[in-house]
Amino acid sequence: MMPVVQSRSNSRMQQFEDPAHEEDSPNADEGAMNGGGVEVIVSDTAPPTPRVEKSENSISNTTTTGKNVTNKVESEEEDYEEDRPQPRVNLAPNGGGGGYWRQGAASRPSSPSANIMADNASEVSSMVPPPRPKSRVELTASRYSNLSYWRALRVLFYKNGDPFFPGIEIRFKPGRDIGTLETLLDKLSLRMDLPRGARYIFSMDGDRKYRLEELEDGASYVVSSYKTFKPASYGKKNGIWYAAPGGQGWSKAVSRKASIVEVDVPPPGGGGGGGGPVKPSSGRVIRIINNMDHTVQCRVLLNLRTSQPFEEVLEDLGQVLKMNGAKRMFTVSGQEVRSFSQLRNEFADEDTFYLGIGTIGASVMLSPARRPRGRVPQPAVVEDISKQRRARSKSRPRALYAPENEIIRTNDYTLLEVLKEEPVRVTIKGLRRTFYPPIHHAPVDNTPPDKKMQLEWVYGYRGLDSRKNLWVLPTGELLYFVAAVAVMYDRDEETQRHYTGHTEDIQCMDLHPSREMVASGQKAGRNRKTQAHIRIWSTETLQTLYVFGMGEFEVGVAAVTFSLLNGGSYVMAIDGGRESILSVWQWQWGHLLGKVATLQEELSGAAFHPLDDNLLITFGKGHLTFWNRRKDGFFERTDIIKPPSRTLITSLQFEQDGDVITADNDGFITIYSVDSDGAYFVRMEFEAHNKGVSTLIMLSEGTLLSGGEKDRRIAAWDSLQNYKRITDTKPGRNDGNIYVGTTKNNIMEGSLQRRFNQIIFGHSRQLWGLSVHPDDELFATAGHDKIIALWRKHKTVWTTQVSYECISLCFHPFGVALAAGSTEGHLIVLNAETGVVATTIRVCGSPLTCVGIYLFRVSRDGFSYKKSNKIRGSQPLIQLDWSSDSNYLQTVTADYDLAFWDIKSLSPEKSPIAMKDVKWHTHNSSVGFLVSGIWNNRFYPMTSIISTCNRSAAHDLLVCGDTDGYIRLFRYPCFTPKAEYNEEKVYSGQIATARFLFNDRNIVTVGGTDASLMLWELTEE
Repeated sequence: MMPVVQSRSNSRMQQFEDPAHEEDSPNADEGAMNGGGVEVIVSDTAPPTPRVEKSENSISNTTTTGKNVTNKVESEEEDYEEDRPQPRVNLAPNGGGGGYWRQGAASRPSSPSANIMADNASEVSSMVPPPRPKSRVELTASRYSNLSYWRALRVLFYKNGDPFFPGIEIRFKPGRDIGTLETLLDKLSLRMDLPRGARYIFSMDGDRKYRLEELEDGASYVVSSYKTFKPASYGKKNGIWYAAPGGQGWSKAVSRKASIVEVDVPPPGGGGGGGGPVKPSSGRVIRIINNMDHTVQCRVLLNLRTSQPFEEVLEDLGQVLKMNGAKRMFTVSGQEVRSFSQLRNEFADEDTFYLGIGTIGASVMLSPARRPRGRVPQPAVVEDISKQRRARSKSRPRALYAPENEIIRTNDYTLLEVLKEEPVRVTIKGLRRTFYPPIHHAPVDNTPPDKKMQLEWVYGYRGLDSRKNLWVLPTGELLYFVAAVAVMYDRDEETQRHYTGHTEDIQCMDLHPSREMVASGQKAGRNRKTQAHIRIWSTETLQTLYVFGMGEFEVGVAAVTFSLLNGGSYVMAIDGGRESILSVWQWQWGHLLGKVATLQEELSGAAFHPLDDNLLITFGKGHLTFWNRRKDGFFERTDIIKPPSRTLITSLQFEQDGDVITADNDGFITIYSVDSDGAYFVRMEFEAHNKGVSTLIMLSEGTLLSGGEKDRRIAAWDSLQNYKRITDTKPGRNDGNIYVGTTKNNIMEGSLQRRFNQIIFGHSRQLWGLSVHPDDELFATAGHDKIIALWRKHKTVWTTQVSYECISLCFHPFGVALAAGSTEGHLIVLNAETGVVATTIRVCGSPLTCVGIYLFRVSRDGFSYKKSNKIRGSQPLIQLDWSSDSNYLQTVTADYDLAFWDIKSLSPEKSPIAMKDVKWHTHNSSVGFLVSGIWNNRFYPMTSIISTCNRSAAHDLLVCGDTDGYIRLFRYPCFTPKAEYNEEKVYSGQIATARFLFNDRNIVTVGGTDASLMLWELTEE
């Protein structure tokens, strides 16, 4: 369940239901609140003390020494950050307690031209004081004063645990090209596909390297994301690969095909050499074209000094172009090439050649011929071009072909005139795709767009899978988090402020006792720059004050909390990894005071005891443990609940005298006291709710509030009267507001004396369906929670409960109807104005991931549907676009293959060239020539898989999202890897859909599995 915010006074128990999720009655009263647990927060009391966990009827107090983990400075596995100089930063003018102050607001670079993914650690100050500068004498004696030190190093790097990785060679001058080991790791992260980027470097024997100076010229090393070195035969011979002498990388074994090297992908060593069998001085890079099918082309590096006969080389070249029995090579003008000598001399200035299997004559084919259906290739046509019969297709668009009087004659024709813009080849999921340019398109502009995305509104609330995530700030704003954004929502002014300093999803948060600062922890990403860490930031200025824990958390920060007795000087964090390591930090200086492995798989949370900053409590499934931190940094462990108990402690609070209160998933509340010998015992236990208790909160006057997960009730208990349930309230007394966060991702407002009203609505399960209105600033969403909602700016217009989980959504062209596709193959049609379901059609038995692949004749009012036909394909589709004349469809398969369909003939269009000039009404397909620049972009921090894209109505901007949570804004068209962009990252997982609103002034994005919905405003750069 989720947090609750509570009121000032004693109250009685009251039931509330969530109207948005009442499946039995879709039109239920707005004051009701549905299902799942609730968690409370009080608007006018001090923030709740950290919570403790559950106890059992019979407990066993044991005192043992816990498995302690040494501090970072004492560990043998310390990170490389410890041994390198830390950047010098300015002291905080008002930070107090030392530490360093971050000068700028929390934000990331919006354009790669300025800075490609600035390092989190460089955004904020280091927690370790910088080393003393060297004196002039010391610098003179330094190795940097030796001229030989500036000679470039050549180093080969392998991937940890992968003996077949060919290796990456990097040449650099230490101190000039690369100054620190961290910079080298950043470069390796861009070139190696590692799960969390390059973090550690080992020698071939497994010795870890901490400094750049330890790397030797000509040596080989192993790069890893983790601290564990995996021994393997790196560089050993395997198949056609072998290790080149001198550790210079990998080369292909010499074979019959050694005279040909495909150069569309550069050799591992970089450049054309690297120890391969072909010397650059004796080779030529040429383009070869299959004369039977001009769409099949390749650039190759040809060894002109090979001992192979020229005829065998032609056969090998033919195999590269998927030709059997290639016998002849011709220039563009039709001259035949008969020897290597001609390539070196007579045709030295030619770089494009055709391969054929028979006599080609004095010309080459102008238009690409379709491949014959038989296995045996047919000889090429010998006729004059004016007599050739153009290949015909019933589905071929007219715009592709010139009028008869514009056909180019043979004597006027050269390949370079027609192919002045070459096809684009893109590697997607290991396979190469070729996209052909249209004859006419807008000129390319690789500069970043003059618009940038600014987060305007975050919808919903993350209550389904997190706890302790709702607070009321002194300003009256509600504080909570969604995805990687911390939201401050002003209920009265209907405004939001956002802290966007995190690079991955926020997993936990805590409010400082002063209520002016927040600690928030994030999960770990795929590379070094998105490591799990903790941020301390100001709720007033939204500035990042401190960042610490980089490299200390394996999976993510599962829990974070401030100490209470010393005014929040300590922060406790729980690692979400396998050992659930508990660590205590003096956060102003970034000092790690101690850490210990709890060895618990499912922890719900942790808390400092309010009367002792060295007493910490962790709780979870079958776990309630007290940890006493000693002066030497070690911990003593006392288990209150031990295995085999599987009771889940869900929440923890404290009485004023320090007794511990826990709630569990069986609906019980338990109070623990300590006897004169320091042993803990159960003082009281009672059943508070049916099933589970999801949250507890203690008010300043001694009233305990509890939220039920199944019974959807909030109960008040008087801790001063032996936890008697409060039933009477004083007439006319202001009860204060209670804000309740639910597991349905909604926030309710009310009190114990009046009904609760929903103030924030969010989808509670996966959200994939998104569609924008064709002529209004409206958009609709549909999710797995069986809810379809229509939105205008920050509010819902209507919500409708349907019978099936929805996965896709589309507006009627006139905006009068909405069509949603379900996971079970149903098409659900709704009135777009009222949200009333008009009809439900059973289309098929598989998910309708994109509405439109089954063809229906639709009336102009959008409410009459008649199935007209079906187009059969072999792969599931994920994206779809209609042509402007409604004659064609372009679709993208789950493997990112682009396919075209003729609506009239109900058949696929097999020639991509024939479709290159078709105009598309929308461009939601993430592959294609005009959007090929969003793949394999040189500015990406890592290889990206594009999950969604959308073209603006003005055809000048393109927004795309990938599977790592990046949202990027490009200029349109975008077909070069040099295209620059503005980017934001507020998601950890896949961006399900991104769409421009009708006016092109806003973008809407949905997060797929995390159900996060966000609205962006496009502002001037």
